[in-house]
Amino acid sequence: MKLLHISDLHLGKRVNEFSMLEDQKYILRQILAIADEKQADGVMIAGDIYDKPVPSAEAVQVFDWFLTALAERGKQVFAVSGNHDSAERIAFGAQLMSGRGVHVSPVYRGDTAKITMTDSYGELCLYLLPFVKPAVVRHALEGAPGMEETPMPESYQDAVRLAVERMEVDSSKRNILIAHQFVTGAGRCDSEEVSVGGLDNVDADVFDAFDYVALGHIHSPQSLKRETVRYCGTPLKYSFSEAAQEKSVTVVEFREKGNIVLSTAALVPLHDLRKIRGTYLEVTAKSFYQDTDTDDYVQITLTDEEDIPDGLQKLRIIYPNLMRLEYDNSRTRQSRVIERAEEIEQKSELELFAEFYEMQNNQPMSGEQTAFVSRLIEECRGERE
Repeated sequence: MKLLHISDLHLGKRVNEFSMLEDQKYILRQILAIADEKQADGVMIAGDIYDKPVPSAEAVQVFDWFLTALAERGKQVFAVSGNHDSAERIAFGAQLMSGRGVHVSPVYRGDTAKITMTDSYGELCLYLLPFVKPAVVRHALEGAPGMEETPMPESYQDAVRLAVERMEVDSSKRNILIAHQFVTGAGRCDSEEVSVGGLDNVDADVFDAFDYVALGHIHSPQSLKRETVRYCGTPLKYSFSEAAQEKSVTVVEFREKGNIVLSTAALVPLHDLRKIRGTYLEVTAKSFYQDTDTDDYVQITLTDEEDIPDGLQKLRIIYPNLMRLEYDNSRTRQSRVIERAEEIEQKSELELFAEFYEMQNNQPMSGEQTAFVSRLIEECRGERE
């Protein structure tokens, strides 16, 4: 069985007020071509299908076209809702669509959808876990039969662990989890939603029962703890912090249990997103830009000491998709120092400690650590008062 792993489509997204919809259509066509080329049996979509809980009509039409194109090719689809999605809207029509091989996670009510596929190596079990918060799991399980003695989750870690435990995974079979959560230690980008203090952390150990975990939520492709707990990353760059990244689709080939082969297929965008730096005269010189694609989405940082009058409009004559114009000179550097000091003053003790911890340990605090530090801060504050 061979499946493509994609996530975080964010259909309908705008970056610096530029609509990404045409770029998204373009990249989805590439994903269809990769599915054909790799002879994939299906596609796993690990959440954040849309950029908003109530997506635009155009974004819905694009996703409808994509699902239809996959179904017409005979490709199975396994999709879960992410934190940007409305779980209810994503789940609409799920039972009808399953008849065409499009399997979508239902709203979490205590059970996780399971789809069983069969190939020459036997059964392959796919579990579709939508994005869950502690409150969602508590609401679903409080008062449920057999849960009287089970503590209700207070952290994301506890919520996901409890959801996984209720799946009753058969370890003798090949098991895949498709989920949309933040796993401790994953590297973030500017285009992601950040939870203060790392409260949304989930340890990778929670997923030990699964042979492969297809994750969404983090925009950079990366694996955590083991190669088969993986974020595939976004198919497009959605912030300039991603400018140096190469986007791709993860191709997962499931052979006998314990034998999974991973590879990637590169994605080439309609317009790249990149950074340009130099003086105004440098970046407007023909010799500077003639061998580049000036239609790319760009951030230009000018190093001139004086601002260029109408610089944005002048530069857009050469770079029509200029998204952001910045200056790096003695004035802006001084301003950044002042802004940084003001920014620090506005942060809470918990936020400052969480930043310090992450710098020292190269990973955010867990939910349990955050709760412990929060109690210590409250105790110290009480003693001062």
